[in-house]
Amino acid sequence: MRTDTPLEAPPETSLQTLAARRHVAVDRGRPVLDVVVPVHNEEADLERCVRRLHDHLARTFPYRFRITIADNASTDRTPDVAASLDDALEEVTAVRLEQKGRGRALRTVWSLSEAPVLAYMDVDLSTDLNALLPLVAPLISGHSDLAIGSRLARSSRVVRGPKREFISRAYNLILRSSLATRFSDAQCGFKAIRKDVAERLLPLVEDTGWFFDTEMLVLAERAGLRIHEVPVDWVDDPNSTVHIVLTATDDLKGVWRVGRALATGALPLDRVRRPFGDDPRDRELSGVPGGLARQLVGFCVVGALSTLVYLLLYTLFRLGTGPQVANAPALLLSALGNTAANRRLTFGVRGRDRAVRHQAQGLVVFGIGLALTSGSLAALDTAPGTPSHGTELAVLIAANLAATVLRFLLFRAWVFPSDSGATTDDNPRNTR
Repeated sequence: MRTDTPLEAPPETSLQTLAARRHVAVDRGRPVLDVVVPVHNEEADLERCVRRLHDHLARTFPYRFRITIADNASTDRTPDVAASLDDALEEVTAVRLEQKGRGRALRTVWSLSEAPVLAYMDVDLSTDLNALLPLVAPLISGHSDLAIGSRLARSSRVVRGPKREFISRAYNLILRSSLATRFSDAQCGFKAIRKDVAERLLPLVEDTGWFFDTEMLVLAERAGLRIHEVPVDWVDDPNSTVHIVLTATDDLKGVWRVGRALATGALPLDRVRRPFGDDPRDRELSGVPGGLARQLVGFCVVGALSTLVYLLLYTLFRLGTGPQVANAPALLLSALGNTAANRRLTFGVRGRDRAVRHQAQGLVVFGIGLALTSGSLAALDTAPGTPSHGTELAVLIAANLAATVLRFLLFRAWVFPSDSGATTDDNPRNTR
């Protein structure tokens, strides 16, 4: 039995992107899969569950494997039971940590493991073990980077009380609405990750407790890594010792922290990206510059929102002033927001470097838009009669459409050129 302390400082990582995915190289001298079972005061169930897991892997898994019991500072006989299993079963290893925290245990064991595929599951084995091979197979083949069991997939079969069902669905709804996640189940204790991905991703994950899973998945998804989901059969453990209220509070704090870091561009997610062309769908199209399609979509979304903001501001300012006076501040404020949003979301520029310069260049583009919209209003004033407010809005929308096309071309070629050397999330060679 080994006694290991948590990794206080994550190891240094290369600034280069991840290598292209490949099938895991099978080495007869080392296990292909390392399944971690984090435990805290589980003396009653540990031996039965580990032996059941060991028997299942021995019968069904086609490669060498290891089961690592990660004891999180247990105060009962759990360390003795773990040590006994370590001695009795060749494929079982016990590791003792002197501090609690599921995330801390996973970070420590996964960082020390030499297996190319790393997994973990809760000691109660609530998830049916028949899902284990489908969970890790896409990682072994090189198809995916991470894999998760999902209790919320349409074909999953789940037995649990209404309270836990409500909490689980509410939590995942919060993640979807606040962090724009697409994976369906962040909390299921049944996940796997490739070792090469873990080496880059784990240093970016701060949480050491129950939010560890969620943070890891959010960062992986934002970095463009492929997350494979497996529908599972899952039966709730009525004797679970998880403190629901405390865990939920810590999770919400984690959501706020991660959301703020993503919004400010504080996380170097480019280190975790796969190279452009790793997926066959990423191949360059003849005559289409790299990243153009994705940038067009992002620019259109930002432009649509900016237009709505502009029209609302114009309508508000128009209540007490004339059309020209209302148009200028409405366009200025919306232009500042448009430049900031396009800088981060469309062209993937992170941090504060050149932010002032980009806003200054954006104001030049704003000046062109102001000239187009103001000129349109001036032309409207020369028309006979008094134009209605609806007519003013229609003219402004048409002028803004013309200005939008020119704005995108100037943004792409002048404000945020791909060869400018700026630190971006969306370099065409890394865009997924």
